[in-house]
Amino acid sequence: MWNDVETTTDLLNFTIVADTAAQLIQNSDGQPLSIGVSGNWGAGKSSLVKMIGASLRKADTVNQKYIFIEFNAWLYQGYDDARMALLQTVADKLVDEAKSRKTNLEKAIDFAKRIHWLRIGKLLASTAAGAVIGGTVAGPFGAISGIVGGIFKGEKMPSPEEFEKAKEAYSKLLPEIKELIKADEAKSLPKEIMGIRNAFQEVLQDMNVTLIVLVDDLDRCLPDTAISTLEAMRLLLFLPHTAFIIAADEQMIRSAVRAHFGSADLNDDLVTSYFDKIIQVPLRVPRLGVAEVKAYLILLLADLAERRKNITSETRNKAQIIILEAVRKSWAGGLTHKAMEDAFGVEARKISSEIDLADQLAGIMATAEHISGNPRLIKRFLNDLMIRDTVAKAHGMTIAFEELVKLQLFERCATPAAFEYLVRQVAESKDGKARFLCDLEGLVAKDEAFKSAEPSWDSPFIKEWLKLSPPLSTVDLRPLLYLSRDRARSFASFDELSPLGRELLEALIEAKDILPQLKSKLQALGEAESERILYRLKRIARSEQWTVPSLIRCLNVTSTFPNLCSSFASFLNEVPAEKRPAALIPHIRKEVWAKDILVTWAGDAKSPAPVVKAINLKVGVK
Repeated sequence: MWNDVETTTDLLNFTIVADTAAQLIQNSDGQPLSIGVSGNWGAGKSSLVKMIGASLRKADTVNQKYIFIEFNAWLYQGYDDARMALLQTVADKLVDEAKSRKTNLEKAIDFAKRIHWLRIGKLLASTAAGAVIGGTVAGPFGAISGIVGGIFKGEKMPSPEEFEKAKEAYSKLLPEIKELIKADEAKSLPKEIMGIRNAFQEVLQDMNVTLIVLVDDLDRCLPDTAISTLEAMRLLLFLPHTAFIIAADEQMIRSAVRAHFGSADLNDDLVTSYFDKIIQVPLRVPRLGVAEVKAYLILLLADLAERRKNITSETRNKAQIIILEAVRKSWAGGLTHKAMEDAFGVEARKISSEIDLADQLAGIMATAEHISGNPRLIKRFLNDLMIRDTVAKAHGMTIAFEELVKLQLFERCATPAAFEYLVRQVAESKDGKARFLCDLEGLVAKDEAFKSAEPSWDSPFIKEWLKLSPPLSTVDLRPLLYLSRDRARSFASFDELSPLGRELLEALIEAKDILPQLKSKLQALGEAESERILYRLKRIARSEQWTVPSLIRCLNVTSTFPNLCSSFASFLNEVPAEKRPAALIPHIRKEVWAKDILVTWAGDAKSPAPVVKAINLKVGVK
């Protein structure tokens, strides 16, 4: 299994991009810089941000010019104000650095106090129900002091409950308030914000360091949290000796901006302007091509092979360097099957199946709509594969791994209709083989066009999928579909049959007439399970285009359990007029439940003449 957390281990060939972004920061020479790392969900934004940080740390091992903060706004959502949490994190980090460097501690503490003062002010403002005097930062404190002293300056006197709440909050925070501000101090909000920025700038300048803030998971946040974090960054942005690297899907942030401003009429230009004022350098995570996906697959599988002791760590590490270098130099031949074998050297034979798998899957995983080279989806696909392989072994199933891979890929990328059609074909065969695949596999092997009887199978993905090894037309797919039963609902219903139920189903499929000897067995099986058998027989009849034998099979069940007759009657109403079988009439002419059906068929001008004649002759409907 592979975890789904960000990493600095580069399996995606992002190092060049990360080093380029790190070089921008180094070249800025203390000038402020903000980089926005954008990309779709699971594209590798978090990993790229960490790689940028790692690249900067690697270049700064001697001079220690950089201070790093990793901030995840999503962690604070619902627990703390993201804006204040970021500012407090910055303040705490500067104090810690000043202590460890033994310099500028007083200025760092002054900055931390200013941030702490804002936090307390925000809390007290909320406690005082938003009462602010004169628009100053001291307002909330003044409001609460006024309540306590009986001189609340407002047109509306506080309620007893408000008074007690304010009094309690004030008494708890009074020691901190006395430490932070003087009794006669009351600065305006603009002045206090400038004071914070100046104090922040002085600390960094005097320490001669650049603060690198790595902001992650911003696009996972609710709109208010995302915007609050951006607003906090805006307070510290564009000051010398700062660099913000922000991982967020640009489209998600644009949506958050619109949601935050609610009813305000924001056109696309205004939303873009808001974002561009924060992000100086937009950096898009590169989408993986076939070569990158192939490298990612083989390196993940090699990691698993190492954990299973199939190859050594030395072999994997050496192969990783060679494989990533081959991807970078695609002009020199790219990452071919032989190149992967050569990368693993003498241990290539121990990982040959993994090399084959990566070589086959790369193209389709890079282009298939539901994966599109997304690293997270690729990793989840492999994790799901490992789980199914483990479950299969626990159940004692003999399943070829490559067959499991191919079917899971189809389940993931094919449309629900296409997958359900495959399930239906397998469920309706006696041996679990989807024989319709034989012709299709033959056509694609010759690179000839094909037209499936099922419209949902006429897609570019399925054509490419059919080319993958191994062919599945001769494989019993029931064990594989068992592992997919959460998706294959129709197959799951078949799987719910008991051994006796399956035996009876197979006997009924073979039957061409009503067989009295099956009645006692169906009665022993019970109505509930017999209903599941009837459901399956109806599906077979539908797939066989309502042939007479397929319909008569169902009568074995309805003659045993009259309560199921209405279900079969409804099913007969589905039969297209031109498919109504005259040979069925003698079998249902005396059934009460069939009377309405026969009247309808006899009166329908679209019914075949033999059907109308059989009804009139046998039933006497005029």
